[in-house]
This record gives sequence, C-alpha cells and structure tokens, in this order.
Amino acid sequence: MIRVLIADDQDMVRTGFRMIVDASDDMEVVADVADGIDAVGKARELRPDVCLLDIRMPGMDGLEVTRQLAGPNVADPLKVVVVTTFDLDEYVHSALTGGASGFLLKDAGPALLLEAIRAAARGDALVSPQITVRLLQHFADAPAEDAPTVEEPTEPLTTRELDVVRAAARGSTNTEIGEELFLSLSTVKTHLAAVQNKIGARNRVEIAAWAWRNGVVTG
Repeated sequence: MIRVLIADDQDMVRTGFRMIVDASDDMEVVADVADGIDAVGKARELRPDVCLLDIRMPGMDGLEVTRQLAGPNVADPLKVVVVTTFDLDEYVHSALTGGASGFLLKDAGPALLLEAIRAAARGDALVSPQITVRLLQHFADAPAEDAPTVEEPTEPLTTRELDVVRAAARGSTNTEIGEELFLSLSTVKTHLAAVQNKIGARNRVEIAAWAWRNGVVTG
C-alpha cells in the first residue's frame, strides 16, 4: 500500500482527495492536515510514501514544506507532489527545484492524481501535461543561478545513458523508456542512477533540467 499524507487548507479539497485516494485499492491516506506546520510535523512522524501538498497554506506554504521534507539538505527526503490551482512559472520551478516529485493542477482529474502518486512512489516524476512544455522551456532558458544545482559529469555519459536521459527529459516514465529503448525496467533504473551519480543530480527532475540546459535534448 502507498501511504499518502494530504495537506490543504480547504476542507472540501482534503475530503475530495481522501475519497479519491482511499477508493484506490493500492493506496491509503494516513493523515490529512490543514496547514504547513502540521504537514511537516505529521510527515516527519509518519513517514508517508507520498505527500500531497497545496501551495497556499497558513503557517508555512507548500513550497517551504517541500524544501523541508524533500530539499537538497534533507538527509532522508520524502516524496512530494504539489497539487494547486496556481500554475505560475515561479511556483512550478520552485516546487521542482525544491525537491518535489510532481506538480499537478487541482483540475487535472482523479486519474492523473492517482498516476502522480504512483509515479512519485516508484521514483518517477509527473507534471501536469498543460505545463510540461512551458516548464522544460523555463529550465532551458533559466539563468544558471536559478537552475537546479548539478555538476559537470564526473565521466562522460554513455550513448545508452544519453538515450535514457533524453527520454526522461521528455517526460517518459521508466516503463515507457524501457519500451521505447527495449530495456528492462531494472536496466533503465540502473542507467538513471548512474547518470545521477555522474552529474550530481538528486532525482529525474534535475536530470531533465540538466539535459535541457546542456542541449542533450531539444524541442
């Protein structure tokens, strides 16, 4: 079972998300809270598999909660999916560079919400389709100081690793990458792990950002 924490200051939203999650036979809600401070406390206490966070919450906003639970300085980061009504570029960028494993709009629908939770739980990242292209362009054009902190490769990426990176940067899941490149799921994961080590990335979002900024993948 995928254990999920929900944090949103609107009762109706929390109730709706809880109903969607609990209706799925492979996940359950372990807590729902109405503010950011409680979100951090409950998440650290319960260690859910995935945290669903709103951005605008009292006490502490979802972007800061994300940084505290999944940010660069967190020794044992949790998986975070930001779900919000606001798709402002700075919110998306801040959430993903702060460690989020996904960014969805609240009108994305139940199926995409569940898909994002499952993706985060298995180490993939899912972003609402309507903002993916704009997000990738933002990473490609962003000043260096605004981009995720990744290093020059400690050794050159292999041809196969570059193929996997290009597919991941275009938003493909591990399963889709395997089907496209005729690789097993474990081989895809091995390649991604090798790339992370070589460029100092913490997750596939940072791999994608690195790929777009360095011309590994283009439009």
